[in-house]
Amino acid sequence: MAVSFIPYRVLCWLLSAILLAGLMLGGLRADWDFSQISRKATAVYGPLGEGQQRIDAWQRLLASQKQVSEPEQLKVVNLFFNKQMTYVEDIDLWHAVDYWETPVEALWKGAGDCEDYAIAKYFSLRHLGVSSDKLRITYVKALRQNRAHMVLTYYSTPDAIPLVLDSLMDEILPATRRTDLVPVYSFNAEGLYLPGAKGNKKVGDTKRLSRWQDVLRKMRAEGFAPNTSTSCAPMPRMPRRRWRCR
Repeated sequence: MAVSFIPYRVLCWLLSAILLAGLMLGGLRADWDFSQISRKATAVYGPLGEGQQRIDAWQRLLASQKQVSEPEQLKVVNLFFNKQMTYVEDIDLWHAVDYWETPVEALWKGAGDCEDYAIAKYFSLRHLGVSSDKLRITYVKALRQNRAHMVLTYYSTPDAIPLVLDSLMDEILPATRRTDLVPVYSFNAEGLYLPGAKGNKKVGDTKRLSRWQDVLRKMRAEGFAPNTSTSCAPMPRMPRRRWRCR
């Protein structure tokens, strides 16, 4: 029986393509080097103090949740950040009108506002392997507080009623039970969505520069993988809030 050999150049090309695909698909699933992250965060922000304990707890949580079901991952991640962080307005914490924290900044400070909770939960779940098409960072109006608010929503299937991961409560409820929240828009790696009568409608991509790009840049400076940006699309600039985030 004749044996066919793959030319050396073709073999090298195939191996390179497989390696590149693995890097692109691996993304946030690859293990993070928390020793390096802590060193670089200290170099950027100064001594982490009690924040180091919170970052270490985050590392242990991610390591312990890799093999559990997605519903359990949602529950654990949501509760972790709700307990580890205290709500503080950007102007008080960062002396800025609107500042978006990385998860490391959020745990270093132990505080943040609504988008900081949602961002930290998003990155954690993406790292645990939850696909981006199941997750959307969603701006809503919180009717009880009469304020803009940000939550993380999870879709088990494209047509499923989303579950809401909220900094205002530890219980994860379906959106149909969160009548106190009115969705304004949402986004994930695939695009920007607006709510509609027949479900969320994709209205475009999210490639414009924004504070989201600043988050990705800061995460790279903190020692996260250079391909962190492949996990999320940039956040588009939207009109300024007419009510405060809560």
